[in-house]
Amino acid sequence: MNDIYVLAASTLAGQPANLASYRGKVTLVVNVASECGYTPQYKGLQKLHEDYAAKGFAVLAFPSNEFGGQEPGSAEQIQQFCSKNYGVTFPLFAKCATKPGAGQSQVYAALQQATGKTPNWNFCKYLVGKDGKPIAFYASRTAPDDADLRAAIDKALGS
Repeated sequence: MNDIYVLAASTLAGQPANLASYRGKVTLVVNVASECGYTPQYKGLQKLHEDYAAKGFAVLAFPSNEFGGQEPGSAEQIQQFCSKNYGVTFPLFAKCATKPGAGQSQVYAALQQATGKTPNWNFCKYLVGKDGKPIAFYASRTAPDDADLRAAIDKALGS
């Protein structure tokens, strides 16, 4: 499958969310955690979201507790942490499994199938085009303000 926008996920609040609402937008899908050394990337992700939202871009965050148990909180705790500490306004989805296996999120299974890449730690990023097709994978160490990442977002947006 090369189109993640045909899939659905649950929001952090537990509501169903059809990813088709992002068709026509460029998205950055990120597996996030509140107690990781990369957690300060939330600030940069929020800046990306603010800088590009009007151009048709969104950050889609998927909390995961798979790497070092660094996202142990409940949905309410995650939401409060992100809002209070980083002013996050981009969509947060329900905690999910990103690693291959029986419990893997459909979104992450599709991203893995399309790119051949699987998150190996928190804050791995997939850039997804307007058509729902993954464009690129970025490792955790790639910060949201990375020049190559921003250039790839600009290119995908056609700006």
